[in-house]
Amino acid sequence: MGTASWGTAIVEAARKLRARLQEEHGVIPAGGLEATGEGEENPEAKRFAMHAFGAQFAEVRVHRDTGEVRVPRLLGVFAAGRIMNAKLARSQLLGGMTMGLSMALHEESVMDPRFGDYVNHDFAEYHIATNADVGTIDISWIDEDDPYVNPMGAKGIGEIGIVGTAAAIANAVYHATGIRVRDLPITLDKLLA
Repeated sequence: MGTASWGTAIVEAARKLRARLQEEHGVIPAGGLEATGEGEENPEAKRFAMHAFGAQFAEVRVHRDTGEVRVPRLLGVFAAGRIMNAKLARSQLLGGMTMGLSMALHEESVMDPRFGDYVNHDFAEYHIATNADVGTIDISWIDEDDPYVNPMGAKGIGEIGIVGTAAAIANAVYHATGIRVRDLPITLDKLLA
């Protein structure tokens, strides 16, 4: 998201600096050269969507007697413009999908109505997914050339891994049980009621 946000100003400044260097015939003056980029508003934003998109799928197993939900496999496929660093992008999406799984099955803030304070204010009481909760996560993206979004063709991937995962898990739980859970997390009491 950072590259998509401030990258335009950096590209603009680099182009101005290159032009100034050509004016100096390739010789950097003793005082150096300076150029700034403003990162002006994209005029194409009114004509085209500038968002990243994704499709996410979940395989779940729901224990017939206890209602325990396990997620052995997640799949995410994304269209997020030009990927600048494949290793970092994969890690970002993997972490996001893990957070989405955690949101779907574990994370819940419990408020004390008497004092308006959170009862579960640390990781001992606020449950999040651990390695044992995460099965296979397959991630891929479509090589997308978007000449309108910005000079780099980059789009943000900061949150896109999270948002569809919880919905995919909830839909898979519905498919497995016939019970539609509309408020997260999907807990045993919601499935055994």
